[in-house]
Amino acid sequence: MKIVRSIGGARRAIAQWHTRGESVGLVPTMGALHQGHLSLIRRCRKRAKRTVVSIFVNPTQFSPEEDYKSYPRTWRRDISLCHEEGAEIVFAPDVGTMYPDGFETTVRVGSLGDYWEGTSRPGHFDGVATVVLKLFEIIRPDVAVFGQKDYQQTIIIRRLIEDFNLPVGLIVAPTVREPGGLALSSRNVYLGAAERVAAGAISRSLRWAADRIRKGARSSSALARQIRRIVETGGFFTIDYIGFCDPSTLASQRRPNPPVVILIAAKCLAKSAACGRRYIDNIVVR
Repeated sequence: MKIVRSIGGARRAIAQWHTRGESVGLVPTMGALHQGHLSLIRRCRKRAKRTVVSIFVNPTQFSPEEDYKSYPRTWRRDISLCHEEGAEIVFAPDVGTMYPDGFETTVRVGSLGDYWEGTSRPGHFDGVATVVLKLFEIIRPDVAVFGQKDYQQTIIIRRLIEDFNLPVGLIVAPTVREPGGLALSSRNVYLGAAERVAAGAISRSLRWAADRIRKGARSSSALARQIRRIVETGGFFTIDYIGFCDPSTLASQRRPNPPVVILIAAKCLAKSAACGRRYIDNIVVR
């Protein structure tokens, strides 16, 4: 496995694969790898001859009050895991490589980024789209694998691919969860045992709502009230949003009828360093 830090080095190494007609897959990450990331690498290896994992904590998708500086960074462990999972290249540029002096051209995400997570984190998706477009141009992957946990992000990346006519196949892999139901996230390292139990209320509420929709419930407001009760009872005190949306457009549905995706974002009530940590999750009802 090669560790490549320069854009030129990545392009030269990958060009050899393309010359031989070998397909290339990309798994973009910000490091602090967990079993969810590893599942993406495994899926990528099944769909492409060669696998590239990028590790880059992208500053442009963090707002000033967010945790860019304290975001978990576990470099040695990440490299070991990538090697064990069979990645051929880890592309790990620094900020100056991706955003050199004078950099000013960015992607402006349209209406898909204006609500749900986009409302709570203004500018976040512009930063995501910009770095993903740069990675696609550097790696030139045939396929790219993302996790369903960041559902709105996957819809925006699909639109990015379509709008810029990029020859990249998007693979969205299922969310991997802890035994209590909490969706795996790099930020879960902040949680203690009590917070993990509390956070499990999110997935529990989503499963309950999905079951009710399958049984015929059609009032998004009534379902949202019950989701709120389940989540707050579980230990959460601030809910940013609960959305019932069209899975393709993310348009809100007042009367959710499958297929529908339920989106949620909440902050945990906990007397620890994790207090106020924000968690997102979703479930697709088909």
